[in-house]
Amino acid sequence: MADPATPLSALNLAHGSIVFLAYEGERSIAGPAVSPAGSFGRKMTMDDLIAKQMRVSRQENPHCESVSFDRDSANAFQHYVNETLAFAVKRGGFMYGTVSEEGKVEVDFIYEPPQQGTEEALLLLRDSGEEKAVDAIASGLGMRRVGFIFTQTIAQDKKDYTLSNREILQAAELHAESELKEWVTAVVKLEVNEDGGADVHFEAFQLSDTCVKLFKEGWFETEIGQDVDPKLSIMKKDVVVGVKDVKEVDNDFFLVVVKILDHMVSSPHFHHSYGLFVFIYLYVGTNDIGLIKDVKSLILSIYACFSDCSRLAWKHY
Repeated sequence: MADPATPLSALNLAHGSIVFLAYEGERSIAGPAVSPAGSFGRKMTMDDLIAKQMRVSRQENPHCESVSFDRDSANAFQHYVNETLAFAVKRGGFMYGTVSEEGKVEVDFIYEPPQQGTEEALLLLRDSGEEKAVDAIASGLGMRRVGFIFTQTIAQDKKDYTLSNREILQAAELHAESELKEWVTAVVKLEVNEDGGADVHFEAFQLSDTCVKLFKEGWFETEIGQDVDPKLSIMKKDVVVGVKDVKEVDNDFFLVVVKILDHMVSSPHFHHSYGLFVFIYLYVGTNDIGLIKDVKSLILSIYACFSDCSRLAWKHY
């Protein structure tokens, strides 16, 4: 084109005309970004796709082979809830005992921290100093914290769930905190028998590995609205249940049933079993290490004399 300023309308060009363009200079065109882990590059296998999703399924076997409750300890816990609270409000405590190499848990006493219970929720008013004192005394007796026990109220018994979403959250928090794979969550509730009466019933579970992992990684919605079905746990992001992507997961998917036994510590010194009740009142805010050591020494002395020590209880009234 002789005159670069000539308008296109004067060049007799129409739609579909072929125009040759010549210019001087060099240019480089960047190609598409290639990621070897994406759809470009290497192939995506089914395992790769599954690994990018959080799948929730039932765990068949618990890490805990069984849990055995000392009869007197279990009875003392349920008796207070049954006779005094009438299962009208929730109550909870930490279980202490031993774990065998086979994964069998024995619960020998229950520590009930300061708490506030309602029909639907249980607030533990935890005191780290007091818990350290209880842990120290338990350690001196060859025991450790092995689980969490709580009650369900009469009002909850009318609802269609094993554990509510609030109970799943609380149990998952304590399980994750413990770092004990055999950690047990026990539930105590009233059930109507064949004669129309009410029996106290114990159930034991472990939360699944997936449940604990989801809690540690922050998948659970911790703010639960009043309109949320209590038998469903709400996730912040979609998880895969079966073949569906969902944010609501039935709580039963997180529960693994644990077999329950009972035991009574027998004494080699006596032909009959003597129930020894030791009640220790640890006041909130007490940091007297000397006092704690004295109490621990006293208990060890008693325990050495009476090996059938069947009930150690820390209870706040």
